[in-house]
Amino acid sequence: MEDVAREAGVSRALVSLVMRERPNVSDERRRRVLRAAAKLGYRPNAMARSLASRRTKTVGVILDDLRNPFFAEIAGGVEELASRVGYQLLLAAGGRQARRERAALGALLEHRVSGMILVSPRMPASVIATAAAEAPLVIVGRTVRGVDADSVLINEAHGTELVLDHLVGLGHERIAHVDGGTGAGGPQRRSAYLRGMRSRRLGRHTLVVGGDFTEEAGVNAAAELLRLPELPSAVFAANDMVAAGLLGGFDRAGVDVPGDVSIVGYDNISIAHLANVSLTTVDQPRTDMGRLALELLLDRIDNRRANEVRLIEPSLVVRSTTAPPRALAAPSMAAIA
Repeated sequence: MEDVAREAGVSRALVSLVMRERPNVSDERRRRVLRAAAKLGYRPNAMARSLASRRTKTVGVILDDLRNPFFAEIAGGVEELASRVGYQLLLAAGGRQARRERAALGALLEHRVSGMILVSPRMPASVIATAAAEAPLVIVGRTVRGVDADSVLINEAHGTELVLDHLVGLGHERIAHVDGGTGAGGPQRRSAYLRGMRSRRLGRHTLVVGGDFTEEAGVNAAAELLRLPELPSAVFAANDMVAAGLLGGFDRAGVDVPGDVSIVGYDNISIAHLANVSLTTVDQPRTDMGRLALELLLDRIDNRRANEVRLIEPSLVVRSTTAPPRALAAPSMAAIA
């Protein structure tokens, strides 16, 4: 900074004001400082600046699985707001492993981030609680009791009810569920499915196939369902990746969707929109969730103390993978003739 100040013929304090983009500097002197900085190849040292101010203006984001577009789309919402308010992001992925998440958490704390956003974390609550005592924290997609952190949650029960209302409305009774295992949201969607089937007097048709939030889990579930004496008429997948695996597995076996079996996913990620997929699914507003998570975090960084929970209501997007069961399909004109 002193070199730039000498080159521009101004004080070191003025260089500091320009580099921090403060408004109370004349345009002419700002241009002189920036020309001098460019000539000398000067770039502000963010780490040194953070040591002086004790604020890094950096947010750490840990995503469960980068292979799932759901998480990238949430990160996009965080980045969109961060870029507007002058914050930088440090992204890490846990690869659906608590051990890797814990390592990423430690690394972000070592970098003195201003706060962290954990998206569908798999770490034990005790680890999350320890981190929350060191830096402001927002958790997306998972309820963690007894932790000093804010949360952004989807109303999983309502999302599941939308699925069952749609399928039962089409005439389906034999509705199976491929669950998300222990991943965030998985147990809640499974419980809501079981309750919903019982409340509709369809408890005798309940069938849960164990899975995970991956395409491979959907492929394996399709193989398991195909071994049954009779396929269910509809399948509610824990997420869109599972639904994509089901579509592929059924297609290879010559099972028509939705003629032989209807499929509903959850998340409404980018692949659900594709013409060759056209998946009926529950929409979670991923970009809005990321933006809201950062809003809560910035508010917490600015010394709000009380925990806040934001519950988001999902919606159902109906596309081409659901239809009435074949037995209820309207007869063709040829049959009528």
